[in-house]
Amino acid sequence: MVAVLASALLLTSIHVIPASAGPAAAERTHVAPGWGEPNGDKAGTRRVGGPVNSGNVGSLQQVWTAPIVGNTDRYVGTHSATPVVANGVLYTQDHSSNVYAIDLRTGRQLWTKLYHSESNGPTGVAVGDGRVFGGTADSVFALDARTGTQLWIKKITRNENEGIDMAPGYDNGTVLMSTVPGVYGGFYKGNGQGVVWALDGRTGATKWKFETVPADLWGMPDVNSGGGLWYPPSFDARGDVYLAVTNPAPFPGTSDYPWGQSRPGANLYTNSVVKLDGRTGKLVWYNQASPHDIYDWDLQNTPIVTTAGRRPVVIGSGKAGFVYSYDQATGQTLWKTAVGIHNGHEGDNLLAMNGEYDKLPQLPVEIFPGVLGGMPAPLAVDDTTIYAAVNNMGATWTTQGLPTLPPFDQGKGVMVALDKVTGAIKWQHPLDHSPYGASSIVNDVVFTTTYEGKVHALSTRTGAEIWSAQLPAGSNSPVMIDGDTVVAVGGYPLTPDQKPTIVAYRLGSCPRR
Repeated sequence: MVAVLASALLLTSIHVIPASAGPAAAERTHVAPGWGEPNGDKAGTRRVGGPVNSGNVGSLQQVWTAPIVGNTDRYVGTHSATPVVANGVLYTQDHSSNVYAIDLRTGRQLWTKLYHSESNGPTGVAVGDGRVFGGTADSVFALDARTGTQLWIKKITRNENEGIDMAPGYDNGTVLMSTVPGVYGGFYKGNGQGVVWALDGRTGATKWKFETVPADLWGMPDVNSGGGLWYPPSFDARGDVYLAVTNPAPFPGTSDYPWGQSRPGANLYTNSVVKLDGRTGKLVWYNQASPHDIYDWDLQNTPIVTTAGRRPVVIGSGKAGFVYSYDQATGQTLWKTAVGIHNGHEGDNLLAMNGEYDKLPQLPVEIFPGVLGGMPAPLAVDDTTIYAAVNNMGATWTTQGLPTLPPFDQGKGVMVALDKVTGAIKWQHPLDHSPYGASSIVNDVVFTTTYEGKVHALSTRTGAEIWSAQLPAGSNSPVMIDGDTVVAVGGYPLTPDQKPTIVAYRLGSCPRR
């Protein structure tokens, strides 16, 4: 059963830097005509305009497919990026860091840049000023958007315990990319620091950097690690930057340092939404949702820069299973709403931080949301509503190491619509499998994908399913909409005969062979 959460328990900390704080910048309110950014637009709304709507979405038909060549022998699948479109060309990246350029109308492959540099994803690329920006396991690169020729590459990791797993952000000639504390095949081994780098898009030269956690890793770098970004930052109209910083580690701890004792305190800026001055990288404000996280409850999803009523706000979310609204100018929490299954462990992190170990659960214990639960991928918003694809999957902690997860095919989900002003839940639509495919909106339709490889289109008004399609493989990739074309990716082969494939659907079209 869903636990009742005590509204008085506010597990957040907030800090504003007065010298930097100013009036909120207006939202980039223009609805993007096509999917030109990893999250649809620079504000991270995952909303576009175009001809697709609830009245014609049922006419979507498959028009082309394209293969993905990345490594398929992996537990995270082959592809989990959101493709982007620029000048009629679709660009995307697989988990082997390979970049693809495909004609959106025909599906013809224009070029492929192969890196064969493994990551856990979600990866992805950003496009701007005639260039495609992305990352390998340790470096940031720029490619010529027309030819795929590499223009520059810059290594940003400090050591072999750090990697890159995200799509970059790009704004005003600056590329933003973050390191994370791990690489494919090994995470949280110690001495992994999440650092956000701002690089010149023309040359790759460093403009500034922001350490999401301290370099000394709370005094025990051989044990501790943390921070960094899984998803791109967002930008307001003034060019300020909004980050969603991930968790600290080890979690819950180690046999020698249980419950995070090797990393005392709140472990800033993990599990926080952070606002930076886009020109200098200086901190404006932060709001930490889960100080001293012990359950891998990242606040990792791209913050959404939007308005609620007439108030400029920022929407945060992540694996802890809460949606947050923050004042855009100050970072003040306006509301928070629990979504999905919770079973009463939201205060355990504060007990651990305060040394009240006798009040913590005895192991083994099942925790909801688990490490893949809550909202594992970004949300979407329209003028009045937030759409959250929630994974109702728990995790069982038997030791101070990593937990045991249920079989992935047993996961269930729910699409939840929340009021932007109040956080009240408007409707919920159950999903038979785990939704790792984020939320994406065009007009009055919200799309997501689920683990077994199904694409879902729901009415934004009622939550009713109005169209669906089966991909040729399982999926943890979000949907992209550009004009009359909807693109989804079956990038998670579940059987040996499934092949990772990009699939394009189009309104009222005849199938293309």
